[in-house]
Order: sequence, then structure tokens, then C-alpha cells
Amino acid sequence: MSEGLTTKYLEIQGVAQTFKTAKGDFPALRDINLNVAKGEFVALIGHSGCGKSTLLNLIAGLTTPSQGNLICANREIAGPGPERAVVFQNHSLLPWLTCFENVYLGVERVFGHSGVVDGKAKEDKAQLVARTHAALEMVGLSHAAQKRPGEISGGMKQRVGIARALAMEPQVLLMDEPFGALDALTRAKLQDELLAIVANTHSTVVMVTHDVDEAVLLSDKIVMMTNGPAATIGEVLHIYLPRPRSRVTLADNPAYLNYRKAVIDFLYTRQAHVEKT
Repeated sequence: MSEGLTTKYLEIQGVAQTFKTAKGDFPALRDINLNVAKGEFVALIGHSGCGKSTLLNLIAGLTTPSQGNLICANREIAGPGPERAVVFQNHSLLPWLTCFENVYLGVERVFGHSGVVDGKAKEDKAQLVARTHAALEMVGLSHAAQKRPGEISGGMKQRVGIARALAMEPQVLLMDEPFGALDALTRAKLQDELLAIVANTHSTVVMVTHDVDEAVLLSDKIVMMTNGPAATIGEVLHIYLPRPRSRVTLADNPAYLNYRKAVIDFLYTRQAHVEKT
């Protein structure tokens, strides 16, 4: 992360989330306080059930916190908005549309409206088409623009999901284990591509992951969650590794190995006893 970035671009202030269930109230999150700088890449990591996806959904505006406030670019998050795009583990593509059409659908929704919304001016169809092609080119899928989801691999489907999100020029890119269902080689390739895309777009990213190596490789900051219920932030680890990053170069880098060890120690030593209960 570059020096001088706005340190409170995304603010999470005293957030708690309690769900109503048939067995009573379930406290998923408590006392969440976190600042994310503009252009920062933040990974949320923790054991299953620690509220990572719940927190991501709160930032996306898909749910409302029981307590506290979430602010993005000095505006309260009160619901979903084009300034916050989400990439899910399930690519969520419409199977009857081509890759181009799946991306175009999101582009048209944000830039094809009348007037100006959130600073995004209306564009004509030629501009929308050009924006869609540019997004597909960014993720290396120009050749697959006219293919449907059933005709492409899982990794390519995730690229389409990322292209759709980036095409909307979001202020914050939210990713919920986007590579979790992929094989190891495809996952590594997409991680490397994401590093290049983020370097090019200077996107602010919040990403949920279970993968320690993925978190250290990609992030400026790793937010380590305690186990649920009533999960909270146990520790925030700042990653001071120069960019651009290469997984091959970092493989035997002492700093990289120390960061990796710190995350593993938190997850499997300091939190392990809670997970077993």
C-alpha cells in the first residue's frame, strides 16, 4: 500500500450482527472496528462460522447491522450500491447469456440509466459495449465473449464474474472466497491475475479467504477473526512485502514465511481449542 492513502476510506464502527433463529437470537459478530484505506487489499480470514461472509455482506449492504455503522467514502452504507461490487464463490452467471451479455447486464444497470447516479454519467450503447469488451480483455477472456457459461471452465467463469464487477468501476471490490472451488493450479493462476488487475486498477479490495498463502500473497492487511459465535477481530496483521509480488520469489522469502507462520499460529494454536468445542 502506498504512503499517503486515505486511512479511513471504508470505516466499520462498533458493528455487531445478531440473527433471529428458531432457537433464539444468534450473535454472529460483535464489536467490529476496522478502517480500510483507499487502494488497500484486505483479507478476512478465520475458521468456518467466524462471520467472515457476514461481515462482507454488511459491507456490501446486503444486510443491516444490529449495532454500529459502516461508512464508505464518507457516506453511510444503507444498502447495495454500484460503488461496491461483489464477486461470490459461485460465479452467479446467467447460463442462457453469453459471457459478453453477463458482463453487459451489469454495465447497463450502472451506466445505462438516465441522468447521473453516484457520479456515473449515462453512456450510449456503443460506450456500454466498449466498456464490456474492455472488462473481458482485462481478465483475458476476449476470445470467449460469445460463449455461454456451460461452454467454459470454472476458472473462466470466475474471470467473467470479476470482469462484471470491475466493469462497474466500483470504489470497493468485495470478494467472497472467489477461488475456493477451483483446483490448485487454476487458483494460483487467478491469484496472479488478480494481483496484476489490482495493480492496474488501484482497486480497494476486501476478500474473504480460508487460504493462508492466498491471504499473505495478495494482501496489505490480514484481518484474523476469532471463532464464533459472537466472533470479533482477534488481530490485524500488516503485510509489508513490496509490490509487484511473485509467488516464486516469495516462496523462500523470510518475511513472507514469518507472516505465514503468524497467521497459522493464530488460526491453529490460539483459536484451535475453541473450534474443537
